[in-house]
Amino acid sequence: MVLRVVEWSTGTVGRDAIAGIDAHPDLELIGVWVSDPAKVGRDAGRLAGLDRDLGVIATDDADALLDLKPDAIVHTAMTDDRLMEAIEDLKRFLRAGIDVVSSGPVILQFPYGVVPDELITPIAEAAREGGASLHVNGIDPGFANDVLPLTVTSLSRSIDEVRCLEIADYSTYYQPVVMSKIFGFGQPMDGESLFAHPGVASLGWGSVVRQLAAGLGLTLDEPLVERVERVAADRDYSTVSVDIPEGTLAALHFEVAGQVDGVDRVVLEHYTRTHPDQCPHWPTPDHGAGCYRVVVRGEPEMSVELSHHGRDGDHNVSGMIVTAMRLVNSVPAVIAAAPGIVTALDLPLVTGRGLVAGADARA
Repeated sequence: MVLRVVEWSTGTVGRDAIAGIDAHPDLELIGVWVSDPAKVGRDAGRLAGLDRDLGVIATDDADALLDLKPDAIVHTAMTDDRLMEAIEDLKRFLRAGIDVVSSGPVILQFPYGVVPDELITPIAEAAREGGASLHVNGIDPGFANDVLPLTVTSLSRSIDEVRCLEIADYSTYYQPVVMSKIFGFGQPMDGESLFAHPGVASLGWGSVVRQLAAGLGLTLDEPLVERVERVAADRDYSTVSVDIPEGTLAALHFEVAGQVDGVDRVVLEHYTRTHPDQCPHWPTPDHGAGCYRVVVRGEPEMSVELSHHGRDGDHNVSGMIVTAMRLVNSVPAVIAAAPGIVTALDLPLVTGRGLVAGADARA
């Protein structure tokens, strides 16, 4: 049975989600929501950069899209700077009986112990009321630090520490709000970016640490431990999102650690450069300009590196694709799941079924 899907937004991830829904043999795109008035009335295929029409016209009429009664919404709208508004949108979809896969808010990837119950409960109630499910995921937070590391640990005899790293050059990462207002790149070293405040790293990536701990059966010390290293620009840099004058924030290394009896057991770690020449003493990918790395210390010692890049060679472009496709490919499993907030621990194996060129996966 083909599942009818609405795509919610056509930004950097949404464009790839449209292309992914169109490519998936078990999904049918029936509607697209946009916030930009200039996009209203345009064909989804053109908004996705497909150079062909899909016969689906973008609209900013949310009610009209909900009236279509889709099986699922792929929600890729920006949530980092409109957290509560985004949660209200998700609750509305769920109450309407529509299953949702979403790229954010990332705190809902695994919200338990990350946000208060009074924030989680209304979402779960909306899901029960509508008989629908919500799954928040992507690549990071998402596959690179939930399914991938937990799968690697299935090979372990004993585990001392699980560490998930992102090592990346963000110079071609187009997210001006994230780069400037959240991380603070290009801002004074003593500036008031969101990330400069204690607790923000745990809010953004604590869900990763807590979900891994749940998957490993650990009870963590409270609170999670944050470690942040900020590096000033040694000269002027320019990225696609923000200019970085000399002396302003140019590189960021942070850790969010879950400890047991004061010992690190589960760690999420990012090494973020805005130019490949920065911080040569930091780890670098084995291949390309960006990677996700899982290191499991114990018996045996294991390390797995996931690198990706688009056909144009850019890992930040492919980063949007893998984020979108983790959501798109999860749609059938999320629809089949019990109503409520669905995490990676709740889903069966999600694959690229139906996407092999020239193969008929419907058989």
